Amino acid sequence: MIKVIGVSFKENGKVYHFSPNDQTFEVGEKVIVETERGTQIGIIRTNVYEIDEEDLKSPLSKIVKKATNKDLEKCEENKKKAQEAVIKCRELIEKNKLNMYVIDASFTFDRKQLYIRFMADERVDFRNLAKDLANIYKTRIELRQIGVRDKAKEIGGYGQCGRTLCCAKFMSDFDSVSINMAKNQNIALNPTKINGVCGRLLCCLKYEDECYKECRQGMPKVGKKIKTEKGEGKVLNIDILKGTYRVDIPNVGIVEFNKEENESN
Repeated sequence: MIKVIGVSFKENGKVYHFSPNDQTFEVGEKVIVETERGTQIGIIRTNVYEIDEEDLKSPLSKIVKKATNKDLEKCEENKKKAQEAVIKCRELIEKNKLNMYVIDASFTFDRKQLYIRFMADERVDFRNLAKDLANIYKTRIELRQIGVRDKAKEIGGYGQCGRTLCCAKFMSDFDSVSINMAKNQNIALNPTKINGVCGRLLCCLKYEDECYKECRQGMPKVGKKIKTEKGEGKVLNIDILKGTYRVDIPNVGIVEFNKEENESN
């Protein structure tokens, strides 16, 4: 087992493991950390806890120190410079007639790298853009194309439920969501009902998927002919949560059956 502490770099951002480096920190405290992208300021999100070293997906970096007021001032200055970089980048994109839209930009704490996120409908050759930016800012440039789900997380908004988008409020990472999850829950496959503001499948389809899978066990498929104690008939519909299904039996009519009662028989 190894001691780790959780650190994120944005509000509701993904939480990464770092070594506390024999230091004491409080949740919400800002710290200087070493990452693959260089030195950055992060926010402590968890207390120190232990995990199996084999569960680490990458080498464990250490927290350098607590951020001082001077460090925080430099961080604010970096944010202003990054906003200026967004404007400049958009000017260069228009000049080079590239089909892409810059979402945001950020410098590493030591300004050794400028990280730019953008959206595009297709693959974009941004090599010349990166060269121009490198000549202007004299630092390493990294451009990363992001999807519409990431954009929705950044912008925020309200979902069909009337509440703040899950991705913008508390989700730190995106789970895989499939159309089968909607089918498992007997939700009509209407894009206006199962898609979020990003145009992709609702993240909340994932939340109760395991529960619906468990409740579906032993239930017949709609449209299938099955044998019952009252004769053979065709399954018209099922109610997953109630555990019942209705069968149209010739010369008898439509009969509702309970999954548990049928299993016990």
